[in-house]
Amino acid sequence: MVAIAVAGITTPLTFPLFPGFRRSSRSSQLRMSQKAGHGVITGKFELRPPPYPLDALEPHMSRSTFEYHWGKHHRAYVDNLNKQIAGTELTGKTLEDVIVATYNSGNLLPPFNNAAQVWNHDFFWESMKPGGGGKPSGEILDLINRDFGSFEEFAKEFKTAAATQFGSGWAWLVYKDKDKKLAVVQSPNAVNPLVLDQVPLLTVDVWEVINQKFSVVHSLRR
Repeated sequence: MVAIAVAGITTPLTFPLFPGFRRSSRSSQLRMSQKAGHGVITGKFELRPPPYPLDALEPHMSRSTFEYHWGKHHRAYVDNLNKQIAGTELTGKTLEDVIVATYNSGNLLPPFNNAAQVWNHDFFWESMKPGGGGKPSGEILDLINRDFGSFEEFAKEFKTAAATQFGSGWAWLVYKDKDKKLAVVQSPNAVNPLVLDQVPLLTVDVWEVINQKFSVVHSLRR
């Protein structure tokens, strides 16, 4: 059983790879350092450690899969982002500010993909919860029932969005402030709800890397 947690409430889903989700409220961390002798403050993003051991999601996600996805792919996004923004006006900005600035109203600037992928993966890892389960209650269940008809219909729509995302991308549960309602949306490549005026609550990574050979125990069957 897989679980979503939104605002501290856990609810079940049936994605075999992902044993639980909870919304992350932490902003991405930025380590500030000072160049000796120059007094110049530079910002460098760091790869955030996972919020649980690398084997905590087994058997749904193997340690080797997690280690490769986080330690190689996620790390590469962080390293490449730092190279791209070094010495630019983006240095020292929060990750969210970098994402919005480089999205550039849809005319993407070079750092966008790496910045957004760092944020997406931070959100993805922190959304997971080993051994999740249970059914929603209270306001979140009321919202799901109101906007999807039932929890079962929401789960069906979310799984369909993940399975039908063409190519690389993400499936999200979001709150659309303009419409005052929850919605399931897809986003291509690195695009995320931050640049679409939506509040992300849950995501699932449907990039092709999930299906690559390093996924030893399970693959995402789309």
